[in-house]
This record gives sequence, structure tokens and C-alpha cells, in this order.
Amino acid sequence: MSSNTPRRPVRDLRFFLTVPHACSYLPGREATTLFLDPQESPLPGVYDSLALLGFRRSGRHLYRPHCEGCNACRSVRIPVEQFAANRTQRKIWRRNADISVRVVPAHFSAQHYALYADYIRQRHADGDMYPPSREQYRTFLTLDEPYAHLMEMYRDDELVGVAAFDQLEHGLSAIYTFFAVSDALDKRSLGTFAILQLIELSKEKALPHLYLGYWIEECRKMRYKQAFTPLEILDGRHWRPLIG
Repeated sequence: MSSNTPRRPVRDLRFFLTVPHACSYLPGREATTLFLDPQESPLPGVYDSLALLGFRRSGRHLYRPHCEGCNACRSVRIPVEQFAANRTQRKIWRRNADISVRVVPAHFSAQHYALYADYIRQRHADGDMYPPSREQYRTFLTLDEPYAHLMEMYRDDELVGVAAFDQLEHGLSAIYTFFAVSDALDKRSLGTFAILQLIELSKEKALPHLYLGYWIEECRKMRYKQAFTPLEILDGRHWRPLIG
């Protein structure tokens, strides 16, 4: 299957729209989300096809923005063989040479949750995921499916970061990354380092793309994705290079 063309579904799928709600990214706007029927399991064939159409996974749900009169949320992915790290990214890679990574199933771990909870409190106390809870974490980032993984990052024996990702037929999909927050570790740019590691993992697995979720040009928190070039953007049903 081409990594630009969704396969034909083997059966009809049902989708639902949420009621309009406050947009998490652009102040003063309302958002609506299209999601696959919660009774449907996010099985690999369906998931692979919907990912090519811009769907993302959160827990057991596959969704994408579907806002009337707004298309600010754009799906983006990195063609990993064409990726060329810039000077800053090369420095971040060298700076974290002492960090080891390990890929494990997307299971619940009290150690992972403690790191996540501290990250949310320190970095995202103004967001939808605050205050954190064990149930929220389990629902969001743990899933007993063969494609769901966590990449642990260790400095010596200390867990300093975790990146949740899925392995699809045509690439890896970065779900969420959280890491330890301190003056010393902030200099390491662990979020960027996690993406660089997932790019390398995609190459090792001979997968052509790393999906980074949604990019919103007007949202400051999303601009970091532009630093990974070249970047492809979903334009309707087709992926094309992001220019400018």
C-alpha cells in the first residue's frame, strides 16, 4: 500500500461528532471533534487507513478535528529518510549521548505515572489534562494492543522521560512525550531528543514516516514541529511538502 493512499475499509465504519467545545489551542474559538464509534476497536487495518486521513489515537479512541469554518489543525509527518538534523538538533543529540532508551509495551507503571503527574503540574497546569489522575493517565496512554509502545529514557538509572508512540504499517505515530522538569534537565531539550530517537527508530524498522500529530501555525506550542525538515502536511486526502 502506498504511504499516501488509504486502503479501502473492509466494512462500513460509524463516526460521531462531539458538541462544540472550547478550543484547546486557539483562544476564543470553538472546536468539534470527529471520532470513530467507541464500540469499534482501533484495529491495525482500520487505524492504518484512518491515520493516512489525519486521525490520531487517544486511549482507545481514534479522532480528528472537524471544525466548521476552520482548518487550522493540520496533520504533519516527517519522511525520515529525507530528514536532516539542523545544528541545534545535532547539539541536542550530542548533549544526550549519556541517555539510554528502552521500548516497552504501553502498560501502566507507577514510576511512569509519577513522572507524568509532575510534568503536567509543572508544564501544563493551564491545560485540559490538569489536574492529573491515575485514571486519566491510564485512559490516555496505556493500551493493550501490539502496536502501542512506550519509549523510556534513562540517565544512568534515573527515568527522565517517556514517549508514547504507535507502530503503524507506514510509520511510527508519536502520541505524547513527558519528561522530568528541572533547571539541569531543561537544557537537554528532552522533547526534541525523543523525536530524534523516534526518527532513528523509524529508520531501523524501515518505516517511511514519523507522524507528529497536528501542527497549528498560529499556536506557539506547536511551532517546534516546523524545526523538523522536510515536513509533509495533509492537504485534503493527499500529503505534500510543507513550504514556508
